[in-house]
Amino acid sequence: MKVVVLAGPESSGKSWLAAELQAHFGGLMVGEYVRYFIDHHQRDTTLADIPAIARGQLAWEDAARAQQPRLLILDTHLLTNKLWSQTLFGDYPAWLDDELLARHYDLHLLLSPDDVEWTADGQRCQPQLADRQAFFQASLDWIEQHQQPALVIGGNWQERRAKAFAAVAQVLE
Repeated sequence: MKVVVLAGPESSGKSWLAAELQAHFGGLMVGEYVRYFIDHHQRDTTLADIPAIARGQLAWEDAARAQQPRLLILDTHLLTNKLWSQTLFGDYPAWLDDELLARHYDLHLLLSPDDVEWTADGQRCQPQLADRQAFFQASLDWIEQHQQPALVIGGNWQERRAKAFAAVAQVLE
């Protein structure tokens, strides 16, 4: 089983690209638990919600891993939960670090916020490019610090799709 995770700031194309990858390569795709959580609770999240959101994300990921697909595509993972918690609340549950490093990921596709427009969807909160660039940099810093396999994906939508398809094809070889 190969595990590819999409990382980066909001509105950089993670969900779109995850769906494109699944449509092209097959496998299983795991969405963002936080979107389910917000839709279910119909309120802004708090620091106290982060453990439940992270555990929900892990449960979805682990259930998909248990099916042993040839390709597992994660629209997000705990790095995003950690960074959003830091961004919104200035803190995060420390156990996220251990849980994040306990799982193997074959490739992180880190999507740049540059060259694509921010799109409001009722849950997004970083319309300023500088904020999304800071989130991208924090993601890159973590990936580099923990020596995770990664490829930065930028450009227009077609370029993002082509780069991601080539990278995933290589992982699957």
